[in-house]
Amino acid sequence: MRSTTVLVSGAGIAGPALAYWLHRFGFEVTVVERAPALRTGGQAVDFKGRTHRTVLERMGVWEEITRARTGTTDTVFVDADGRELATMPGEFTGGDVEILRGDLSRILYRRTAERCDYRFGDAVTALTETADGVRVEFERAPAERFDLVLGADGIHSRVRALAFGPESAYVEHLGYCYAVAGASPWTERTGSPERMRAYGYGAPGRLAVSGGPKAEQLYLFAGPAPDHRAEPAAQRQLVADAFAGLGGQVPRMLAELPGFDDFHLDAIARVRMPEYGRGRVALVGDAGYGNTLGGFGTGLAVVGAAVLAGELAVAGGDHTVAFPRYDALMKRYAKIAGNSNAGRFLAPRTATGIRLRNGFLRSPLLGLMTKYAESSAEDVALRDYPAALAAR
Repeated sequence: MRSTTVLVSGAGIAGPALAYWLHRFGFEVTVVERAPALRTGGQAVDFKGRTHRTVLERMGVWEEITRARTGTTDTVFVDADGRELATMPGEFTGGDVEILRGDLSRILYRRTAERCDYRFGDAVTALTETADGVRVEFERAPAERFDLVLGADGIHSRVRALAFGPESAYVEHLGYCYAVAGASPWTERTGSPERMRAYGYGAPGRLAVSGGPKAEQLYLFAGPAPDHRAEPAAQRQLVADAFAGLGGQVPRMLAELPGFDDFHLDAIARVRMPEYGRGRVALVGDAGYGNTLGGFGTGLAVVGAAVLAGELAVAGGDHTVAFPRYDALMKRYAKIAGNSNAGRFLAPRTATGIRLRNGFLRSPLLGLMTKYAESSAEDVALRDYPAALAAR
């Protein structure tokens, strides 16, 4: 192979998935992660359809994921007096198998930790491409040369900013913000089909959910993009101000909000890239085709990791061949998440919109949308890269 050393930025889901495939195909892999240790937050993610399962089975993690799966959570929309208005079934949001993000991250990390060089507590600060590689500068470590750099560092990707341009050129704010607080109620996972109920309290442009797979508390609200780097106290106050005056269990939720250590606030946004590779740098997962709370992000990340590593392997490490192939395949597949807006659906800005949402959830259209999502998750020509390489 002409290109053998690869730096992966990000150790969430896409990063360890990339590390697994790249090492399996013979690349020398380094993973750098800004956080001081593996992130183990409790938000739930899901997989749906044959394609996702095929990739996970080829990685040898499907059975482990199913053993660690959550149960099923229905989200019940209620009014201030607790009267049930509509129910969003767990099958609509949870796919075929749902697992806490922290559990999935640990599973993928364990498969790669002894084979790849993980460097926590550091981040990429500069990229300089040369004729035979990329010179990478870090916040803490000395500069180093790699054959390829792959950005798996999320919707606010630093690698994307350094290699492609400022975030404002590629990330579109969708008019809503979201916050999650507290670990998911699924503190024990038994693989059983147990069902839980979460309760959503809303008003035009606002929805607060108590319980459920995402976190102990979930907030969605219309508004400008928040500063995701602001002090946690200021972020919590922004949420408290947005939901002041809402009834039901919301006052109790807001009173508990300052006590949660596990808190995250950000914009609901989507990434629009003209290409996923440029020079010796490519993007995977949310960095290249993210759509916050769109329902397909984790599946896109693991499929994208398999496709990118596989194309690099069959091209003998030649990124000039592999990146365009990866781009063509994933551009088609990533369309499944490209146009959705979870904020607009879950927290409509008008009372009429809320009535329409509730009516939709009670109608047969919900089943049709679920089937469409399942079929869309199969819309990729997934090549059996391990078999293709073995046949050589």
